[in-house]
Amino acid sequence: MTKISLRDLRSSILDLITSLTSSVIFYTTIPLPSLWTNNWSRIARWCPIIGLFIGLLLALINSSLLLGGMPTLTSKAVVVAVWVAITGGLHLDGAMDTADGLSVTNRERRLDVMKDSATGAFGAIAAIIILLLKTVALYDTSLPLWLVLISATGWSRWGQVWAIAFYPYLRETGKGAFHQENLHLPQDVLLGLSILLICSGLWLTVTSLSWLEIGIITIGNIAIALLTGYWFNRQLGGHTGDTYGAVVEWSEALILCWLTMF
Repeated sequence: MTKISLRDLRSSILDLITSLTSSVIFYTTIPLPSLWTNNWSRIARWCPIIGLFIGLLLALINSSLLLGGMPTLTSKAVVVAVWVAITGGLHLDGAMDTADGLSVTNRERRLDVMKDSATGAFGAIAAIIILLLKTVALYDTSLPLWLVLISATGWSRWGQVWAIAFYPYLRETGKGAFHQENLHLPQDVLLGLSILLICSGLWLTVTSLSWLEIGIITIGNIAIALLTGYWFNRQLGGHTGDTYGAVVEWSEALILCWLTMF
């Protein structure tokens, strides 16, 4: 039997913590001390957890705005603006570049167009649609907003992890390639799935929902997260860093719209 020393245990715990905090730095604009962010291995596994944190932070901001007397629709628009700011526009930029690439009929030129830093008409249109859908869906939902937000931000990022794990990466180098090379299967995919399924139990606190409706909500969230990544894979034959961002943004918007039906 292999014995684990106290030093090895401490090192393993420290490795997990610095990997998580490095993930916060990579996927958000939240500042952390440099000593906490020097471990970039397998940071993609933490994406769903980062999403849950972002969702809770946005819910807190929304509550603060409403308590301050801000009108409901305006508060939702501010929440969506803060949403973009927290991520530094990382995922939205990917969604815009992906839209520009998919607008090209020549499949061989799509990756070159996506690599171009200039935003085209289709990229701008995609960004407007995504932001509009998020704002209106947040305004229309009758469910507890904190649950709606953590569902959208959590499951969308799990869909991103799934896309990283199971679809080919289309570029030889890049941030996406780094994520794929460092992902460990199946544990890194199951980590987020397990946490999100546990969090889905929080829907039981909504007394107006039946067990069947909660099950349908959870299955719908998973389906949207998986099918969004699948659709981009079908269009391009794989994924890039841009499409990973597009998976997050479109999954968030679609999950929010889905939840307005309950």
